[in-house]
Amino acid sequence: MSRIDARFVELAARERTGLIPFFTAGDPSPEAVVPVMHALVEAGADLIELGVPFSDPMADGPVIQHASERALAKGVGLARIFDWVREFRLRDTATPVVLMGYMNPVEIHGAARFAADAVAAGVDGVLLVDCPVEEIAAAAPLRDAGLAQIFLAAPTTTGERLARVCAAARGFLYYVSFAGITGADRLSTGDVRERVAAIRRQASTPVAVGFGVRDAASAAAIGEFADAVVIGSALVERLAGAAHADEAAERARAFLSPIRAALDRRT
Repeated sequence: MSRIDARFVELAARERTGLIPFFTAGDPSPEAVVPVMHALVEAGADLIELGVPFSDPMADGPVIQHASERALAKGVGLARIFDWVREFRLRDTATPVVLMGYMNPVEIHGAARFAADAVAAGVDGVLLVDCPVEEIAAAAPLRDAGLAQIFLAAPTTTGERLARVCAAARGFLYYVSFAGITGADRLSTGDVRERVAAIRRQASTPVAVGFGVRDAASAAAIGEFADAVVIGSALVERLAGAAHADEAAERARAFLSPIRAALDRRT
C-alpha cells in the first residue's frame, strides 16, 4: 500500500478530515523548505503538496505566481527539490509528499528520469495541472514507476469527463471548488457539497477540496463533507518574506495549527 493510500485509510479509521497544505519549494528561501515541511507535519498536516516553481503557472493566482518567480530567481529546480524531499525523509518516512506543478519541467527533465528520481527521493505522487486525463499517456512513465497521478475536477467538468477522471485517479481526486485561479475568495460551500457528494458516488479514491480555502472557518466548512482539505495561497502568503528558516517554520506552524484544531473539533 502506498503512503497516500495508507494515510487515507488511517484518516478514515480515525474519522478525521485530512489536511493538505501547499507551499512553493524554495520560497521564502531554499533553506526553509525542509524545516517548513516538518513544521507543517508537527502542526497537523496529513499530506504535503510541494509546488514545483514554473515560469508560467497558468492555474495560479498572483500569490503563487510571485512565489514561483522568487524561487526561480534563487535557482530552484527539480534536482534541489528531490534533495529536499530526500532530506525530509531522513526524519519522516510516513507523511506523503505530492509534487504539484506543470508538465514543462517534467518534459525537460525527461519523464522516465523524473519518475526514477522522484521515487528514489521519496515522492509519492504528482499533480500536473496541464496534464489532464485526455493526455494521460504523457505521464505513463510516472505511473509505471509507482507515482500516484492526482487529477483535478472542477464545477465545469462534464459528466462524461468526470467518469474518466474518477476511473484514472490514484491517491486522491482534487476537486477545485470554483472555476478560476488559486487564491480567489469565492467559496460557496453549498454548491461544493453537492458536487463532492456526486463525485464520491463514483470515485474509488478519496476526494480533497481546494481553491478558496483560506482559514480555519472555511476549512472546517469544507471538512464537513470532503475527505481532505487543501490550503495553499493563504499559507504561501503567510510564509512570504520570512527572514530565515526558523521564522518560516514558526509561521507555518502558527498558520496551520488552528486549522487542524478547527477540523478536529468537528469530530
